[in-house]
Amino acid sequence: MSSALTDLFPLPIVQAPMAGGVSVPQLAAAVCEAGGLGFLAAGYKTADGMYQEIKQLRSLTGRPFGVNVFMPQPEYADPAAVDVYAHQLAGEATWYEAELGDPDSGRDDGFEAKLVVLRDNPVPVVSFHFGVPNREVVDALHRVGTFVLAAATTPDEARAVERAGADGVIAQGVEAGGHQGTHRDIPELDGTGIGLLSLIAQVREAVSIPIVAAGGIMRGSQIAGVLAAGASAAQLGTAFLATHESGANALHKRALTNPLFVRTELTRAFSGRPARGLVNRFLREHGPYAPAAYPEIHHLTSPLRKAAAKAGDAQGMALWAGQGHRMARELPAGQLVEVLAGELAAARASLAGGGML
Repeated sequence: MSSALTDLFPLPIVQAPMAGGVSVPQLAAAVCEAGGLGFLAAGYKTADGMYQEIKQLRSLTGRPFGVNVFMPQPEYADPAAVDVYAHQLAGEATWYEAELGDPDSGRDDGFEAKLVVLRDNPVPVVSFHFGVPNREVVDALHRVGTFVLAAATTPDEARAVERAGADGVIAQGVEAGGHQGTHRDIPELDGTGIGLLSLIAQVREAVSIPIVAAGGIMRGSQIAGVLAAGASAAQLGTAFLATHESGANALHKRALTNPLFVRTELTRAFSGRPARGLVNRFLREHGPYAPAAYPEIHHLTSPLRKAAAKAGDAQGMALWAGQGHRMARELPAGQLVEVLAGELAAARASLAGGGML
């Protein structure tokens, strides 16, 4: 990674931006203060909500941080399929005594308004998910001194990120928790995601820009592994979800290591887009029938998920988690960064001495 960008954070540890209230300013600040790169998640927030969190984060740390933005989604969902799924969820609405949400509540996530805020109030790093902005957007952010990253799940997507002029690509392996950052949602490709180490190798041969590796990373030895494979930094989400500063629901945090939830699965059940979460009742019952319709399904199920959380029912929540969730550690975020850094140093020393990770 270009030294100008790595100079922003001493340790090659990036806290993934987790939308839905997880990546709060307190979490990002703790990571930044410990030497990593903390991130705010602008997804599902208004432009003003994003701005208020940026102001709050700046009051907590003077160190560089990032903000993640969702790309607007094309209109390709089949309204009839959404209606059928809504009918299927009627029983859930009755059970939780909640109304289904309006699937037509908006699909651009306030993208243009957020760009205005980020141009008028520049932040050190901006990353994009669900696609890559055009060169004009990237150039505008560069002009105000912002580094630009974008997620990619294939070599072709990484090439698109490079063509847009971004400073680096976040190579997101299929192991990652939460939504896959695919640029186009193609149902026929469900279940064909690329594992992180293979993806790093392929992306490294496809582009010349730096790589941030993401997907199932929970230990410093894994960070050493992706750095050895060609990444310049590692992005961790699930590892920080369980930390004290995380804004995740307590039920979600406990579920990461709860023996009731033994595995994860990619599902469209909660949002209409492939996302990895702990397998619970809702995912099992509705995942096989959920249509490719994002953000329509996200809006539709939002009240159900909130009602389940209010009722203390983890079986009805979207429990996003990566494949390494059982390795989660309930620590203060700053302490977790320190532990990861120590594990990374030990792994590097072992490799230098001819040992194994």
